Amino acid sequence: MSEPRPGTAAATTTTASSATRRRLAPRTAAVAAALTVLLGTTAAAAPAHSPAHSPTHHPDPQPWPQRLVDRSPDLVQPKALTVDRSLGARRAAQEVHLAQQLYTFWNTGQQRYLDAAISPAFRDNTLPPGRPQGPTGPVLASRTFRAAVPDLTCELSEALVTGDRITARLVFRGHFTGTFDGVRGSGQRIEFNAIDIQHVGTDRIVEDWHIEDNTALLSQLGVTG
Repeated sequence: MSEPRPGTAAATTTTASSATRRRLAPRTAAVAAALTVLLGTTAAAAPAHSPAHSPTHHPDPQPWPQRLVDRSPDLVQPKALTVDRSLGARRAAQEVHLAQQLYTFWNTGQQRYLDAAISPAFRDNTLPPGRPQGPTGPVLASRTFRAAVPDLTCELSEALVTGDRITARLVFRGHFTGTFDGVRGSGQRIEFNAIDIQHVGTDRIVEDWHIEDNTALLSQLGVTG
């Protein structure tokens, strides 16, 4: 066997290395391209998860409990409203709506709102003398008020909804231009307060307790000594 010539082994090694690099070059290029795509995709996707590009959070324009209120223009709107969250949105909205219907009746005198708000078995637990029990009572009371104060309005100043109870603070206003207890009004301004507690059944109000500032009312009507 002949001795290898000086430099032959090194030349052979160098040639093999060059051949290896040539074989690996396409693979390396492919890997580099894949990494570029991967990194490019990751970089492009990153902004979608960044706060600057996350969907804008818009707060509810009607936060609790105002979103429970029926904004129909024919209904009385509560000036202030507090609602127990444990009721759940559906039941809470139902009770708020019943309050709006009931006090729209007192604000307008239209019986259809009363019929929608109270049960046929409704009971008045603080029934004034001479007022019939049941749904007929509020109807006759409204007629009596409006015979004296035809422009009577009822402001729902505040409503508190807790469990199956609605507590309402009311302000009645108008002008005494009609007749009350034989006394004819001369247009004097009327304003008095009332507090109601309404007990809500399955779908309508079933009973109530109420107190009015009758002293102020009668004094303004001029029927007290």
